[in-house]
Amino acid sequence: MNTNVATIEAAPTDAYAKCIAASKRVRWEIDRDVLRGRRFDTGKKFLPDGLSRVNELTFLTRDEKRLLSQIQGRTYANMFGLVERFICAKTMEVSRDHTLGDQVALEALVRFSDEEIKHQELFRRLEVMAGGQMPHGYTFVPDPNAVAEAVLGKSTWAVLALTLHIELFTQVHYKESIDPDAELSELWKDVFLFHWKEESQHAVMDELEWVREDAKLTDAERDRAVTDLIELVGAVDGILQAQAARDADHFTATCGRSPSDAETAAIHASVLRAYRWQYIVSGVQVPRFGQALAGLITTAQAERIHTALAPLMG
Repeated sequence: MNTNVATIEAAPTDAYAKCIAASKRVRWEIDRDVLRGRRFDTGKKFLPDGLSRVNELTFLTRDEKRLLSQIQGRTYANMFGLVERFICAKTMEVSRDHTLGDQVALEALVRFSDEEIKHQELFRRLEVMAGGQMPHGYTFVPDPNAVAEAVLGKSTWAVLALTLHIELFTQVHYKESIDPDAELSELWKDVFLFHWKEESQHAVMDELEWVREDAKLTDAERDRAVTDLIELVGAVDGILQAQAARDADHFTATCGRSPSDAETAAIHASVLRAYRWQYIVSGVQVPRFGQALAGLITTAQAERIHTALAPLMG
């Protein structure tokens, strides 16, 4: 469901109504539709090569690449559980602006919040399942509540920008990498099929609310919001650095051999590159995100963002 700023400004109520219709059409339940009593197939990859970048590590065996894809896939699911904590909180917050106004917008955002709560439950359950099937010793480093508290301390404009970025790359990852890969665990693949179905309309609402929030700001407030966005991306990268190091260590401890120092260094570097690609670079490169952002900021602000992102884009 693609849209653009012009469409949003022209008929926001209609856009929200389309989101409601989509929400009703694709509605799913965790046990009935997604899990269906299944377990992960640990004989298959979780994260596709286009996201995990495991093929960079030519010294790994096929089985080792599969294990690394599974560790990254476990983190991938946990990262979505984390970001949906603050996305849900922010969606509930902005929905209050519509409580005594546009009831169509209110219904759409309430549905959005309900779906995000469901997604969090799904990812919590996946982590329990993964813990029972995968090698012991995995740790997910960031605390979702602490991260959410820090993110929600930034301006609403910046949080909505980051949220749109996340929910757009979610769609791109599924359509371009996860869906075409026939070698993934069927359950893991289905999780992100159903997740994608609901995230599609969430991205539309993110953009609607971002444009609405932007209209409230003075030039000075918007400039501070750009600073907040840059700081949020930096904080995301800090999380990625910590988790990439932990996941690389977990892999080297459980892969069944002792990689050389050079191999260990390469594994660490590759996992960090993969995580930066997954959670930062791939979203920045989505044309829809770039167009939406460019429509709200000045050339000087765009240059500030470009300069901040440059070290992460390699």
